[in-house]
Amino acid sequence: MTGINIDTPKSEGMEEKVRKVEGKMLRKVMVKIGLERVDTQEGITVEALLDSGATGLVMSLEFVRKQGFKLKKLERPMNVRNVDGSLNKEGPIEHTVDINIYYQGHREKMEIDVIEGQKWTVILGMPWLACHNPEIDWRTGEVKMTRCPEECGKQWRLVQEKSGWKKQKEEEVEKKREEKDKKKKQKKGKMMEIKKVAKEWEIWNKEEEAAKSEEEAKMVPEKFYL
Repeated sequence: MTGINIDTPKSEGMEEKVRKVEGKMLRKVMVKIGLERVDTQEGITVEALLDSGATGLVMSLEFVRKQGFKLKKLERPMNVRNVDGSLNKEGPIEHTVDINIYYQGHREKMEIDVIEGQKWTVILGMPWLACHNPEIDWRTGEVKMTRCPEECGKQWRLVQEKSGWKKQKEEEVEKKREEKDKKKKQKKGKMMEIKKVAKEWEIWNKEEEAAKSEEEAKMVPEKFYL
């Protein structure tokens, strides 16, 4: 009979390590994100819970009302079920919120479900985690956005000096201003080119008329001039 040799001292050492890890183990992973209203571009920084057990993105109704976010009523309410499969006592989801989310150089417009009686301000569930596929250190809670696909909405470099969505917003405004100035210069350049062509056409037209008049004058004898 084939057996498995177990090294007892090593096993006990591993158990001790597991106990130490359990003692320091994080109960949750939180990330600081920027939330920006799509209508007024006003923003606020909040802590969001990363939850692989959540099948959507959720925001607290109390928080929504406090911040004055605009609610969008669903055509048909969606039932919410707890981990054990039972219906949530707070009732179905009846509203959503359109919001811009900023995190580690990312900006994306998202529709978030609103739930009453929610403990966490914002929950980023499995759809967000699957989309960005972040690196998560489950000991320290550090989250790195190193495996995002191109279509995830990453548009800014990682900012070191100023944290949060404010610096990214400043960069966005500056970029738009530069693009606007560039378009103005291009428009001005086109207008200058048009004026130049028009001037050249005018000169050419005058030269053509002068040459035509001179040619006609040669064809008429001088005795017919008064």
